[in-house]
Amino acid sequence: MTQLLLDISPDWTPTLDNFVVGRNIEMLSALRHALAGTARERCFYLWGEAGSGKTHLLQAVMEQARMLGQSASYMQAAVPQYMQCVAVDDAEALDEAGQIALFDLYNGMREQEGLLLVSGMAAPAHLNLRDDLRTRLGWGLVYQVHGLNEAEKVQALEQHAQARGFILPQEVTQYLLRHGRRDLPALLALLDKLDEHCLRLQRGPSVPLLKEVMQ
Repeated sequence: MTQLLLDISPDWTPTLDNFVVGRNIEMLSALRHALAGTARERCFYLWGEAGSGKTHLLQAVMEQARMLGQSASYMQAAVPQYMQCVAVDDAEALDEAGQIALFDLYNGMREQEGLLLVSGMAAPAHLNLRDDLRTRLGWGLVYQVHGLNEAEKVQALEQHAQARGFILPQEVTQYLLRHGRRDLPALLALLDKLDEHCLRLQRGPSVPLLKEVMQ
């Protein structure tokens, strides 16, 4: 017998506090200083493979900026209007008009001392973008976002489960890492589905239930 699933799970929002740092300590420190206004550089370019955490960071910085009373906007493969804080995810997917808009925004943000974060899959020099835009993206602080190792993924999964209000058994975590996709966003999405499945059945998380979700 199953029960009607009510939307009672705690909302999970990407923040700088729930970002599992791994090898990204220097980058996270620089972002915190920028938000606090104690850093000279205000433009960041973050690059790394899919699932490394770029989107989490961009959204987390914008969320923190709003909490500090600043106007902020996050967009994926698109360029918003000028605000105090702006994040542009997946810059390599911008069309010609988008690249021009990001070039103009970059110049404006530097002049107005706004906070700008841009992300991409590769370092600026290797992006398939306009030469002038690639140059601009390399002017500020450039960081590679390093993906998590196995132990750090375990930490991220357990942290995510706790945020949703349940304890993740070790055997479930290990099965998920062995048989799930390797990128963290996919693993977290699978964990959310497991949580919803457990709520429907009114049972705790287990490997058999995880297998049902994965099938």
